[in-house]
Amino acid sequence: LLQHHGGAQVDIYEKLPVPFGLVRFGVAPDHPEVKNVTNTFTQTARSERCAYYGNVTVGRDLTVAELQQAYHAVVLSYGAEGSRVLGIPGEQLSGVHSARAFVGWYNGLPENQQLKPDLSCETALILGHGNVALDIARILLSPVQLLRKTDITAGSLAALACSKVKRVWLVGRRGPLQVAFTIKELREMINLPGTRPVLSPADFTGLENAVKDAPRPRKRLTELMIKTALEKPGEKSGEMQAAAPREWGLKFQRSPQEVLPSADGTRVRGVRMALTRLEGSGDSARAIPTGDVEELECGLVLSSIGYRSLPLDPAVPFDAQRGVIPNSSGRVEGVPGLYCSGWVKRGPTGVIITTMNDSFDTAQSVLEDLQVGTLDVSTPREGFGAVESILHSRGVRPVSFSDWEKIDAAEVARGRAAGKPREKIVDPQEMLQLIGH
Repeated sequence: LLQHHGGAQVDIYEKLPVPFGLVRFGVAPDHPEVKNVTNTFTQTARSERCAYYGNVTVGRDLTVAELQQAYHAVVLSYGAEGSRVLGIPGEQLSGVHSARAFVGWYNGLPENQQLKPDLSCETALILGHGNVALDIARILLSPVQLLRKTDITAGSLAALACSKVKRVWLVGRRGPLQVAFTIKELREMINLPGTRPVLSPADFTGLENAVKDAPRPRKRLTELMIKTALEKPGEKSGEMQAAAPREWGLKFQRSPQEVLPSADGTRVRGVRMALTRLEGSGDSARAIPTGDVEELECGLVLSSIGYRSLPLDPAVPFDAQRGVIPNSSGRVEGVPGLYCSGWVKRGPTGVIITTMNDSFDTAQSVLEDLQVGTLDVSTPREGFGAVESILHSRGVRPVSFSDWEKIDAAEVARGRAAGKPREKIVDPQEMLQLIGH
């Protein structure tokens, strides 16, 4: 918007004092290169036509209607704050967590700092075959000295240093041809020091033929799984791997039916799975229960079956079934001047580049509406001027981008002292004290 419209003034509202959302709280700590996108964000935020207002929760501190009165256009891009639930008995037992909460815990998301996952068991079970599932497996099994050099939080690093987890199973309802993770993440997992992959050759029988005509990424991914499954100990660094103290594996065609409680009924002791068969092929294959079941013992269950957007404000249309704001090219249906972008626009899939392209698409819609006059800018709107008094009357003090830069400098300084890129501050109150709020 700033690039293509010389007169545009863009204000960004964020619930937390700190910016960057999923880049800060979703990207794995051992993937620092992925976080470089914050440099582009920072450049944008420093433009004199852009302002950042952190520590403001839209839907609580401020309604969408109030924003619409203050601005010509309002874009909602608040992502997916919830998790899809399994909807099975025992899901509420101690030791069962959503992937979102677990990732938030080790990445310093304030709302997840009280999680205290029990890492005293030997076997953890992750439900899901996506990149987030692999991220979690990697963090659970990584040698602590590797994590020490990352921006993982001090609290989770301490917990992982005492962890007894040495075996992680990643379980999916469908087969090897339907996994959603990418080859980069799989390769990292296969090469993780002190850890060996356990893939059953039987799961991959006949797949070489099945992927002959598959798109190249799917083909290469499947070939790497087959190669890993067939590699005998003693091959490659197999000697080392055979003696590896930790292991991980992929289990296919299993659908969770029930989380099984311990004898005293308080904690998880395992998961009962329905074995499935596949109907159809490729990405559209469906998992149908065969009637057979099996039980897997574990002391920790992490459900990585997808994120879910939540409604923000009663004034905004929301499709609860699909978990998105109904829209066409980012224009919210039936509400002129209201737009959406990102996961709340098209569902929780894709990586940073997908979401960037998606936001360019929404920005294009805003620019088109300006051009053809659908967005009426003939009467001036006050923007933050109008919002400031509302926030003040409600006792809300926004955090500016230069405030964030003070928090950032403090985190980097604390990190330097510990030999890390940064030590994240996990308590919003501490962030606000630091900037004198």
